[in-house]
Amino acid sequence: MRWRRNSLLFNWLKPRTLIIVIEYDGTEFAGWQVQPGKRTVQGELEAALEKLTGESHRVVAAGRTDSGVHAWGQVAHCKTSSDLEPHEFRGALNSLLPRDAVVLDVRDGPAGFDARRHARGKIYRYIIINRRERPAIERNRAWHVREPLDVAAMRRGARFLLGEHDFRSFRGQKCASKTTVRVIRRIDVNKEPPDKVIIEVEATALLRQMIRAIAGTLVEVGRRKWLPGRVLEALNALDRRMAGPTAPPQGLYLAEVQYDETEMEEV
Repeated sequence: MRWRRNSLLFNWLKPRTLIIVIEYDGTEFAGWQVQPGKRTVQGELEAALEKLTGESHRVVAAGRTDSGVHAWGQVAHCKTSSDLEPHEFRGALNSLLPRDAVVLDVRDGPAGFDARRHARGKIYRYIIINRRERPAIERNRAWHVREPLDVAAMRRGARFLLGEHDFRSFRGQKCASKTTVRVIRRIDVNKEPPDKVIIEVEATALLRQMIRAIAGTLVEVGRRKWLPGRVLEALNALDRRMAGPTAPPQGLYLAEVQYDETEMEEV
């Protein structure tokens, strides 16, 4: 992402809008969103900001990740009256955050910027370790599938999900979205030697646990328990019971949040 910063403009605006890009290992977090008595990414970031500025902040993310889910490029925003420079924020926050979260970038944004509302798309990646032996190093960062996967069949099944559809069959039980219609712009299934299978999905927006449901469904195809056409049947059924199981959270990564730069300048 590229952001324009006019320092003369933003230096006199109070409060400022900060855009924060953060990476985290979700293993020991109960997800992004603040929850009473639980360790969350939002909670850690807000606590660090309060310690740094003396202000109470509400940090809004582009998307909430569930417990155990990771992020390489989560984007969030908050308001602040602090006059610290962005690079000072980045360095100070990283000195205060725990080792499983790191701020990659801090920038001044337009006053009306909203990390969630202005997101135009997201890229998620789901990683599978496909071998007989269980992983040691990546045990909390990938789904271990012992049976050999037919990646070509998984690709054929994935094609049925491209475009605009009602993804009711691929949403989690606690999904509260008013509409289940979503657009998948791209879905790739690739083998990365020696033993990884990676599912990458680019979509305008996603339902809760949608990527994990897609991954679980495509693995059923890869195991040759289902023919690729069964994915279309599940999609058309509009019934969660007709799709595959929900893949475990540790294989899922929020890779990138996409924004319209032209719109960003007009906010």
